[in-house]
Amino acid sequence: MSNHWGFSFIFVPNMSPTSRIILEGKQLGIIIQRLCHQLIETHDEFQQAAIIGLQPRGVFLARRIHQHLMEITGNHKIPYGDLDVTFYRDDFRKKDLVPNKTSIDFIIEDRNVVLIDDVLFTGRTIRAGLDAMLAFGRPADVELLVLIDRRFSRNLPIQAKYIGQTIDSVASEKVKVDWKESEEEDKVWIVTND
Repeated sequence: MSNHWGFSFIFVPNMSPTSRIILEGKQLGIIIQRLCHQLIETHDEFQQAAIIGLQPRGVFLARRIHQHLMEITGNHKIPYGDLDVTFYRDDFRKKDLVPNKTSIDFIIEDRNVVLIDDVLFTGRTIRAGLDAMLAFGRPADVELLVLIDRRFSRNLPIQAKYIGQTIDSVASEKVKVDWKESEEEDKVWIVTND
């Protein structure tokens, strides 16, 4: 494109990311309460079940679920753990990954385990979580709970039993979950490069 002085201009589209909020604090609280009641329908007072949050982002949701379950059921001995999957990931040699702490102080052998993560995308983190969990024993059953299910993006046959919200998004979009424990506000964003 030229102007009347003979200079040429090339149009370069704006590549800065745009974002939109899809969930905020109150909505997130309602979803977490619903997920807790769904878990109680299945596991009653959690005598044979345990909660495990996947590091790094799933632990924020898992800790909230755990806290609400203890309040609702009155059972303050629901087993809870944090599980790091860094060295079980299939891409750990390709990325600069920082390991997190694993903290599981109970036996998962023959327990019903609820594995919790914030976003289910390709399924690779969940697969790594299943592999990492087996180092602590063989559970009787494993169920997956996620806040956000990006259902059209799976690379592996992984499906959540408990889902906060299902969204349809394209591969170029990213779902970002902010937790008040780390980002000071509860929000779920879709971030897009225009």
